[in-house]
Amino acid sequence: MRALLHSCPAASGYRITRSTAQAPACPRLRLTKPQLLRSPVWCQSAAGDGPGASKQPEPEPGHTPAPVPAGAGAAALPAEPEKLVFGLPALTWQKAIPLGLMFFCILFNYTTLRNTKDVLVVTAPGAGAEVIPFLKTLDLPMAILFTMTYTALANRLTSDMLFYACLLPFIAFFGVFGFFVYPNKEVLHPTEFCNQLDITLGPRFHAPLALLRTWTYSAFYLVAEMWGSIVVSLLFWGLANSVMTVDEAATFYPLFGMGANLSLIVAGGVTERLSKLRASLPPGVDGWGVALQGLMGLVVLNGIIISILHWGMQKWVVPKVQAQRAALAAAGKGGMPKAKKHKAKMNMMESFKFLASSPYIRDMATMVVSFGVALQLVEVTWKAKLKTAYPDPADYSAFMGKFSETTGIVTLTMMLLGRFVIKKFGWGVAALATPTVILATAIVFLALVMSKNLFAAPLAAMGTTPLMAAVVVGSLQNVFSRASKYSLFDPCKEMAYIPLDDEIKGKGKAAVDVVGNLVGKSGGAVLQQAAIFTFGSLAASTPYLGIGLAIIIINWIRAVLSLEKQFYALKDHKEAVLAKQQEEADAAAGSNDLSESGGAAALKPNPA
Repeated sequence: MRALLHSCPAASGYRITRSTAQAPACPRLRLTKPQLLRSPVWCQSAAGDGPGASKQPEPEPGHTPAPVPAGAGAAALPAEPEKLVFGLPALTWQKAIPLGLMFFCILFNYTTLRNTKDVLVVTAPGAGAEVIPFLKTLDLPMAILFTMTYTALANRLTSDMLFYACLLPFIAFFGVFGFFVYPNKEVLHPTEFCNQLDITLGPRFHAPLALLRTWTYSAFYLVAEMWGSIVVSLLFWGLANSVMTVDEAATFYPLFGMGANLSLIVAGGVTERLSKLRASLPPGVDGWGVALQGLMGLVVLNGIIISILHWGMQKWVVPKVQAQRAALAAAGKGGMPKAKKHKAKMNMMESFKFLASSPYIRDMATMVVSFGVALQLVEVTWKAKLKTAYPDPADYSAFMGKFSETTGIVTLTMMLLGRFVIKKFGWGVAALATPTVILATAIVFLALVMSKNLFAAPLAAMGTTPLMAAVVVGSLQNVFSRASKYSLFDPCKEMAYIPLDDEIKGKGKAAVDVVGNLVGKSGGAVLQQAAIFTFGSLAASTPYLGIGLAIIIINWIRAVLSLEKQFYALKDHKEAVLAKQQEEADAAAGSNDLSESGGAAALKPNPA
């Protein structure tokens, strides 16, 4: 121990006694005094601490302290083994449990807000599902505005204050909307002014005018749309990735995905039950208004819980994570810092040029864009029929709650079966599942919408109508489309990157992200806007949108079949190269063994 202190310059002002209580504490690492002497970073962090410590006596005459190599301190003073809880360190659970609860609350709000925004804009008087394509096109300007604001705040605030600065305005907006804006909607909406404009401009401008007619609903829709991209993608995953290690992420992130579907089921059930409260209310009471206030109250409550969990992690968990990482780095267990990989970034023009030069990446982009456009084309038409079937907001909201609950159950089941499908039937069959499901259900749905008289008699014999049949088939189409995306489409898309070399993989992912996100999300909205302006309404344009949908899905299937051939060709080539390299390595190792054994035989003395 004396040799250890002599080898550590930072420890020259300290002496070790039999009582660990005399050891100075290390406030920077927040270690207790008994832990300090066991810490491999004491020598680096103790310099200058403990002004009242007594000096160490000089070494005895004639005694030269033995040099101690780096890291010997840790070996001489081993740390106590960390306590394990269910096979994992306690600190891992201290990170995973609050993150899991936070993720559940965030996605509960996400589901609630997604259902509520559709109820507001679709069932509003003078509005309808035709408004949704026009609202979708405003997502990009809103994202740009937020990015500018976020960048300005990030330069002025700490990371924990930046989290609250982004989260709390959302919570305040939804609380104010539910308890102040909605009850005063008649005063805030310029209904008479928009009626006059509607008469002047004609029916072709009815949908865009609805944005102004119900501007508070439009604002709610846009803010609710941003909850997923900002609170889920930016705030939550930014926090999770900053505290979790790679091994912890591999263990808990799939469980977070399961929890996401659980929150979908719970939020859907709560929405359904709150929306049915109207039956127990006295006459004259706005049942949907009561349900909306209940839903927004839950959103605010979850926001408060999220803030408390974040505050607790910043106070008790993050300091432990920082101390642990500092200790590992000082002990040499963190390894040399790896060179940071710069993620390939492309603008729109660069992305299109890269897609034009690579058939493989072009097919992947076709898959992503086709999914976004196809889902948008069918979903808006389905919501228009849903409004006809459930014109009352409370009934519409109850149906959407049941829809979310069913989506969560089916998605959770298909996620458990997804690995089996890919392993049993291969990449091609798994990748074709999503377009096949969308095409088959879309054909039945559009047939019921456009040829309702043809199916009226047989459906009446079954006790239903073409409208309700279209609502049910459209619901199944949306449920299985989303479930197959999360369980099969997304894994297949990520698998397709594996055989590519690093440069093409990075550039290809950047190009697909840019084109897929922008064109996929806004492409369907732009097509619907053009059809509404051309044919006057969403209902009149449905046959032509159906033809466009068929073309898109057929092109999607063609891209999957083309990519399947390229995927297996690259995969086989890469495996052959790796096998050849392994053979050459084995052969080289064998020749080295022979030369060493031959050299040993030559050196062996001759018994003669």
